[in-house]
Amino acid sequence: MAIYAVGDIQGCYENFCCLLDEIKFDSSNDTLWVAGDLVNRGPDSLKTVRHIKSLGKSARVVLGNHDLHLLAVARGAQSRKRKDTFGDILDAPDVDELMDWLRHQKLMVRDKTRKIVMTHAGVPHIWKIKQAKRYAKEIETVLKSDDCDAFLKEMYGNTPKMWCESLAGMERLRVITNYFTRMRFIDEGGVLDFDSKLGPLNAPPGYKPWYAFTRNGSSKIIFGHWAALEGRVSNPQMVAVDTGCVWGGKLTAVNLETWERTSCACNFDERASKDNQ
Repeated sequence: MAIYAVGDIQGCYENFCCLLDEIKFDSSNDTLWVAGDLVNRGPDSLKTVRHIKSLGKSARVVLGNHDLHLLAVARGAQSRKRKDTFGDILDAPDVDELMDWLRHQKLMVRDKTRKIVMTHAGVPHIWKIKQAKRYAKEIETVLKSDDCDAFLKEMYGNTPKMWCESLAGMERLRVITNYFTRMRFIDEGGVLDFDSKLGPLNAPPGYKPWYAFTRNGSSKIIFGHWAALEGRVSNPQMVAVDTGCVWGGKLTAVNLETWERTSCACNFDERASKDNQ
């Protein structure tokens, strides 16, 4: 039995299938950890979500910012954006079933025995892993509740930019969501920067990549979200799995026992070129 983590698929279904073939994934024995952003920007969000859903307990999924955006649009809490490419899901006959499955997924998964944790964007240094798990549960609970639509409507925004335990209501839920799904650069006190999306050498003054801060504990943190890293980070405690498939890179899987990396045989641009011939 093998356990793999895969980065942001973003609707690149053919690349996803190619990668599963490369690692010889067997859903009857293996487990796939999916680091969020299953959908959007790529051409086949519907096929991607249906496939991952069909894996049942063989898949452990955390939600990314694009997945939450899809939920917000599908449930009428937000309007579609010009660059959104998940119309195939919105028009599907099983859209309600798929969205119900999606909103029951996690913000954070943890394997205590193997000492591994996965979220979409990471875990800020200001939180211990136990705290992070508790805060993730707050979002997971509201997504499954009757307050889901109200949360999805208020989830958008860049404030507050810093965590405080005394935060309550939608402000509290929004900042937790932003740490788990949008974080890249952060300062010593935990203030988030939402403007810079470039690589780690482009940190705004006073900020660092979130993973550059020292944290206690021995858990490895698996994360996606940051394609500009190209899957490389300087901190051995962190495992970046977003290698920018939808932007012309490869889709990558990491074996969580051997830490070996495997990429699909071709990139998104090559497949798109073939489809247009």
